[in-house]
Amino acid sequence: MRQALDRLGVDTPGQGFVDITGALSDWVARHGIADGMLTIWCRHTSASLLVQENADPAVRADLQAFLRRLAPEGAAYRHTEEGPDDMPAHIRAALMPTHLCVPVQAERLALGTWQAVYLVEHRRAPHRRELALHLIGE
Repeated sequence: MRQALDRLGVDTPGQGFVDITGALSDWVARHGIADGMLTIWCRHTSASLLVQENADPAVRADLQAFLRRLAPEGAAYRHTEEGPDDMPAHIRAALMPTHLCVPVQAERLALGTWQAVYLVEHRRAPHRRELALHLIGE
């Protein structure tokens, strides 16, 4: 059994979905572990991770609209020190996964045809996000 541990920096343009599938795939391929499990951990409290459809961008737009309705800006939040988008971002991140486990087969992520891995930025401003990666297998 072998393992690899690293961190991946991701620049976000602001609120929305950032496809990180290619960066994860490249990282997995560099380590030569044919079969195993990749764990991805988001090291932030106002961003999250999601496996979602990669074909129709309307899916991501509808999800983003739903999240805005679910945790709207301008509600009577107590935590307001970091701006009106901060507490809604924390709520959205609390409702979505902040870590994922993706099987690796033949040195590739075992995603379905229409799946991609996304970092979901819940803040309006661009951020530099950091993900912890752990790959274990043979």
